[in-house]
Amino acid sequence: MSRPHTVVLLATALAAAASVLVAPVASADTVPGTVGLDPLLAQAYSAAYRAAAAEGVVLSVTSGKRSWDQQEALWTQGVAEYGSPAAARRWVLPPAESTHVSGDAVDVGPQQGAAWLQANGNRWGLCRTFGNEWWHFELATSAGGQCPPTVPDASVR
Repeated sequence: MSRPHTVVLLATALAAAASVLVAPVASADTVPGTVGLDPLLAQAYSAAYRAAAAEGVVLSVTSGKRSWDQQEALWTQGVAEYGSPAAARRWVLPPAESTHVSGDAVDVGPQQGAAWLQANGNRWGLCRTFGNEWWHFELATSAGGQCPPTVPDASVR
């Protein structure tokens, strides 16, 4: 399922630039960690979370929706840690390109839970998108569809 990330990211950037605060509201149908996510992603992850729990699998959100400033701090830290913007892009993207800023990505843990989500997530359209990040998932297919192949890392998106 292709989403117009550029438009969503542009809207997020404009809201941040104008200092507009949008207070995300959790739904009774969603689980912890999903506030601020795209509603379809929040619902899909929540359904997967419940299915995992029913099978005795621990699954939790380690990072979901991020503010522009949070992502900027991660980007700055990544450039310092990896030595260059090109090297950092393998692991972290600037705010204008991050699907976390638009609420279209969720990082999960623990690793066993992420493995369960990779094996079962397509039931809700959830797919692991980066080969180097076992924890990063996005809505990348329709519910029950086949997940696309992962790309090596965020730099090739």
